[in-house]
Amino acid sequence: MTEAEIDAAVAADPDWAEFETIDWSQAEVVMPPRKQPISIRLDKDLIDYFKAQGPGCQRRINAVLRSYVKQRSAG
Repeated sequence: MTEAEIDAAVAADPDWAEFETIDWSQAEVVMPPRKQPISIRLDKDLIDYFKAQGPGCQRRINAVLRSYVKQRSAG
């Protein structure tokens, strides 16, 4: 794909419209914190639920736990 074709595809994509005015010149790369491997026992129905949502079940479980911690820490 040429640069002009990429620009035309981006311009035609309605999902890209909100990003057109963003100034990316000051953007910084932020490395996420390293994950620590652990062993945890969860109920089978919980594991089945998260796995049924598709790839990334551990990431979703982490997000749910993070949300819980934020809620508990806010009050």
